[in-house]
Amino acid sequence: MTDAPWWRRGVVYEVYVRSFHDASGDGVGDLTGIAGKLDYLAWLGVDAIWLTPFYRSPMKDFGYDIADYRDVDPLFGTLDDFDRLIAAAHERGIRVIVDYVPNHTSDRHPWFLESRSSPTSARRDWYCWRDRAPDGARPNNWVSLFGGPAWEWDEGTGQYYLHMFLREQPDLNWRNPDVKEAMFDVARFWLDRGVDGFRIDVAGMVMKDPQYRDNPPRADTTRRSWFGSEWTQFEHLHDTMHPDVFDVWRDFRALVDGHGRGDRVTIAEVANRPLERWARFYGADGDGVHMPFGFHLLRLDWDAAQLRSVIDAVEGILPRGAWPNWVLSNHDQPRIASWVGPERARLAMMLLLTLRGSPTLYYGDELGMTDVPIPRERAQDPWEGNVAGQGRDPERTPMPWDSSPNAGFCPPDVEPWLPLGPAGAGIDVASQRDDPCSMLALTRELLRLRREHDALAVGSYMPIDEAPDGCFAWIREWHGERIAVVLNLSAASVVAPLPSAGGVLVSTGMDGRERVERGVVTVAPSEGLVVLLDS
Repeated sequence: MTDAPWWRRGVVYEVYVRSFHDASGDGVGDLTGIAGKLDYLAWLGVDAIWLTPFYRSPMKDFGYDIADYRDVDPLFGTLDDFDRLIAAAHERGIRVIVDYVPNHTSDRHPWFLESRSSPTSARRDWYCWRDRAPDGARPNNWVSLFGGPAWEWDEGTGQYYLHMFLREQPDLNWRNPDVKEAMFDVARFWLDRGVDGFRIDVAGMVMKDPQYRDNPPRADTTRRSWFGSEWTQFEHLHDTMHPDVFDVWRDFRALVDGHGRGDRVTIAEVANRPLERWARFYGADGDGVHMPFGFHLLRLDWDAAQLRSVIDAVEGILPRGAWPNWVLSNHDQPRIASWVGPERARLAMMLLLTLRGSPTLYYGDELGMTDVPIPRERAQDPWEGNVAGQGRDPERTPMPWDSSPNAGFCPPDVEPWLPLGPAGAGIDVASQRDDPCSMLALTRELLRLRREHDALAVGSYMPIDEAPDGCFAWIREWHGERIAVVLNLSAASVVAPLPSAGGVLVSTGMDGRERVERGVVTVAPSEGLVVLLDS
């Protein structure tokens, strides 16, 4: 087997902590609940789990507003619970990645309370404070991604503070070296507790234009965007992605690499456009983050030609030695099964787990979970309250473990923090675990194949140009082992050429097909195949 770093070979499984498993019986997932499901994750075959924030927080943004970076919120447990989870995961060969939230704190964090206490506070410059503009208006035209202006007036000290998200999430001033050192100390704290890496939240936002210039209006406001209409009115040239942001993450990478055993990973949440800027996060000499998240396939029209075009473009822009990352769902985006439909969700899983790169698998996608409609009175996400239609609750609903009331997520007499999907639909672990044709069985088999075949784990990527219309096919190769992946995204059967005959390792239908003869294969509508080509 290759000696590639674990994060190149491995598959990361995102656990939205509130929604995975409730061990305390309050309707909210917790760390002990995750620990109780580690055997399932080991059985599934993932290599690492990424935990969304579990730190002390007023929960205005469900943990992304942190009041204490070095403690666990009582809602989720204790530091001892975290230590037990780390130890139990490592016993099973599962690594643990934690969320690192550098751009902002809670407005209840002691740093901000001190900063807000007086214009002469020792920590005043730890946050982004500005006077009124000369005409009495806000300091500039920046808007919050969650809707409304990005500036909040503080009557007590007579200045505005910046918040690119909720007003309860004031932005830290990373141009202050004391802030940088304090936040690097946060990373050291969790490294010392044994974490295996960091997912860096909104990594591109931490450095803004030092002159706080206005953002220019966007010429084309009809361009598709993930965010609300107010955000899309501007070109975000000055409130995010200032060129010196890359220096921050180069220094952070050096910290992580040099602290302890040296095999930790850094994965950065950054905008995927333009590609040239996205690729800069790898660093000029591979000294940036290990991987920026690959959001390139999110909300993409599910078309074979477009998929290939995007993937080829990413492969073409990667710096020498860089390793791609791929994401199809997460806690901020619609679930892939809702975006492309249940049949194509199987194709999506095969795509995710056979492309060159490190996949991030969102909890429940291995079951084909879909977004759950949330009644208005049960809505939780503050983004929905500020910008109608932007709520992320539907993709954050609890994990269904079985077909019992509350699906085994929490006790049957407790109301879960968000509604579950409809019972009896077969989208739960217990219903699918023993079904050899289930989505769960397909996911587990693809994960097994990644472990057993270096070509799938670390091999090269070469698209098959002769693939027919509606079909996307490629070859993964490593030291003479060649594996072809053929996805038919069309509504008709296609005959796809392959470089040679071979044996079918798995099909999306789990139908047990064994051989592909004469170097051609007929692929049914919405079917995918993984074929081990003859030498």
